[in-house]
Amino acid sequence: MKLSIIIPVYNEEATIGELLRRVYKARLPKKIEKEIVIVDDASKDNSYNICLNFKQKFSGKIKIKLIKHNTNRGKGSAVVDGINLASGDVVVIQDADLEYDPNDYIKLIDPILAGKADVVFGSRLKNYPLRLFGKKKTPLITHYLGNKFLTLVTEVLYQRKVSDMETCYKMFKKDVLKGINIKAKKFDFEPEFTAKILKKGYRICEVPIKVKPRGYEEGKKISWRDGFTAIWTLVKYRITD
Repeated sequence: MKLSIIIPVYNEEATIGELLRRVYKARLPKKIEKEIVIVDDASKDNSYNICLNFKQKFSGKIKIKLIKHNTNRGKGSAVVDGINLASGDVVVIQDADLEYDPNDYIKLIDPILAGKADVVFGSRLKNYPLRLFGKKKTPLITHYLGNKFLTLVTEVLYQRKVSDMETCYKMFKKDVLKGINIKAKKFDFEPEFTAKILKKGYRICEVPIKVKPRGYEEGKKISWRDGFTAIWTLVKYRITD
């Protein structure tokens, strides 16, 4: 079995080198092959060259695919292109920053290997209470509340319980996308993917994960405007395909 790791990249020169190192070193169960698929979405910094150097250095040890968009198309387009390039039986989406830990792959893939799930969400919000004060204060509280609200909208519209619809860590059998046309161009990939697999009735398992959120000064790109797009996307795909 092969796991394809899709990494959309846009202006991430500060983190992409370390991220790729962590992905390369991430452990997987025995007999699971790893493939890295990098899609540079027309970065204006040195991201692509860092990715190219990584490929040249490690392509003899692990399968690496790298493409570069001529113009910036958005995260959704990069993810979809990466999925189309992937040759793995199972796919996982990996952001190019250091918020998510590739060491979590091993527990994300377990429910799939056990035959318990077709799709696994790495949930940041499962068993994670809101803390307004103290050393363990919840970072980016508005994002936390926004994600909670979007998850509630998802549950109301689709009558299926998920704790973190907006999580980047979505691991799934590639076959689940057969017959599903993902049209997302930007950050609407998450709600569209979630809506369409919920409508298809695929088995979803959620695995708790921990993340290290970064702020806008560190390069975070998603904004409150994307929240309204997510709501519209969830509503739209509830009534259309």
